[in-house]
Amino acid sequence: MTKFTYTATSSADTSKTVTGEIEAATRDDVAHTLIKQNLSPVSIKETKSGLSLSLGGGKVKSDEIVIFTRQLSAMIGAGVPLLRSLNSLAEHAENPAFKKILTEVTTNIQSGSGFGDSLAKYPNTFSDVYVNMVRAGETAGILDDILKRLATQQEKNATIRKKVKSAMSYPMVLVVITIGAFFGLMLFVIPQIGTIITDLGGPDAELPLLTRIMLGISDVLLGYYWIVLPALGGGVFLLLKYIRTPGGKRKFHKLILKIPPVNGIVKKVAVARFARTYSSLVGAGVSVIESINVTGRAIGNTMYEEALIDAANRVKNGDQLSKIIEGNESLFPSILSQMLSVGEETGQTDVVLIKVADFYEEEVDVAIDGISSIIEPVMIVMMGSMVGLIAASVMGPIASISQNIQG
Repeated sequence: MTKFTYTATSSADTSKTVTGEIEAATRDDVAHTLIKQNLSPVSIKETKSGLSLSLGGGKVKSDEIVIFTRQLSAMIGAGVPLLRSLNSLAEHAENPAFKKILTEVTTNIQSGSGFGDSLAKYPNTFSDVYVNMVRAGETAGILDDILKRLATQQEKNATIRKKVKSAMSYPMVLVVITIGAFFGLMLFVIPQIGTIITDLGGPDAELPLLTRIMLGISDVLLGYYWIVLPALGGGVFLLLKYIRTPGGKRKFHKLILKIPPVNGIVKKVAVARFARTYSSLVGAGVSVIESINVTGRAIGNTMYEEALIDAANRVKNGDQLSKIIEGNESLFPSILSQMLSVGEETGQTDVVLIKVADFYEEEVDVAIDGISSIIEPVMIVMMGSMVGLIAASVMGPIASISQNIQG
């Protein structure tokens, strides 16, 4: 599908000009779509993929979506019509990219599209979960209640993301410092020390193995830094690029589910996200099959997505979701299947899973605090070990030379 920008006039009022963006296979498809919406196309242009990159600053932050959702829910709950609410929020939006999106959503609704369908045209801003819940709210006539649920869910998800990023930022800083210290010592300190040792012991001095290894690494870095450093940078770039591919992403997600203690946090975050997202969708009136599929895409881990796609297919065939979850203990804890079973029996799956989500979000907080307290001393030990190795490689030959001089 290709994105097209269009300018059209209303069939009812030719003086009224409408602009917007739409995805379609060809220009003819765009024209047919506009005609069905009682619009007369004036111009249809293909959106160049590089345009948005050159403009920059087109990202809408999750906090902006949360605030927008809260405000829209309050305005609709107060009886303000949807179009008037959207127009007002678009006028007061500080982010130009978000203002543009809201204006286009309003235009699409005026042209006859549903609110959920209009939001679906901007998948980078409004997720599958958001769109499906809005559609369910429109159908049931409870859009204000659904938007309140959405805002709460997004706030919880944003809180977890911020805590995980905060927990990882300090270790990453330490890793960068450690790597920088290693290269600094190898490129500037070790060569000077090597020269001193050679001057004291002579060119034929027998150096310890550790010292020879350190001097060898230093010589390689000094002689071929123009190859080694770009090769390391290129290797990291290619690795990150591979992880973004479907196969690489799957292997990476499978790997992190096996590395302690990271796997514990990843599983707890995934279960909390599953419980809150699935409960929100089911509580909004979205079908069970659609809720499972959308939740799988929202968790953010390929292994969980595959497991939930399989679960959706089995539910189609008459299996209970709680039984399916119970049989996959490697990804889902037993408490989740037990609570799901209770929800299925009582018809209150959404209420029960909210409690599960609250519990695991608290568990995530505890786990993040725990791993943060462990990572700091581990990184300090690693840095100390590196400095200790370099010190040992230097002090060994100096001590040996001192003894020879005394002898």
